[in-house]
Amino acid sequence: MHVEIWSDIACPWCYVGKRRFEAALAAFEHPDEVRVTWRSFELDPGAPAAREHSGAEHLAEKYGMSVEEARARQAQMAEMAAGDGLDMRSDLTRGANTFDGHRLLQLAAQHGLQTEMKERVMRAYHTEGELISDHDTLVRLAAEVGLNPDEVREMLAGDRFAAEVREDERTAHALGISAVPCFVIDRRFGAPGAQPPEVLTGFLQQGWDARSPLEV
Repeated sequence: MHVEIWSDIACPWCYVGKRRFEAALAAFEHPDEVRVTWRSFELDPGAPAAREHSGAEHLAEKYGMSVEEARARQAQMAEMAAGDGLDMRSDLTRGANTFDGHRLLQLAAQHGLQTEMKERVMRAYHTEGELISDHDTLVRLAAEVGLNPDEVREMLAGDRFAAEVREDERTAHALGISAVPCFVIDRRFGAPGAQPPEVLTGFLQQGWDARSPLEV
């Protein structure tokens, strides 16, 4: 059974969704029969390499609220995420373009390390305050999960995997995905949002039960 997950590195709900999916998969009766692919999705494809203003200021500007209200929302998000075992540090987060990060995840997939790479870049962004558009940072993070630094550096210097990232985003549009995270089983069933683990476990069971006899 193939589960494709569209998400963005810089999306806090996507990080929560990742943790909840992991909990759901651990509770699922057939976890070893599930193949997971992380698909690219940019919430802000026009984002600069690095934003000069804070995350709270960007949030306030984007949603038309005060900076104080934005900080309150971030605090609520951090408290909720803590319940899923995540340490969200919006005070450290450095807003950035995630396109090259998604290209790195495409490369990691070719080496069977995509899930490990996804976790590393999300922790770097949401917890450690790393600038996720910086190539030296991406090379270092990739090396930590076992990718060859020279291959990563060469990939980032060119446009390798750019087409794959765009194809993921076109597919999301074709499937009607406009917000992330979004979980899709065998291109037949979809579950949007960072659903509770028990809901995602039921979603996995739904996909499992719907397989044809030839798939069993």
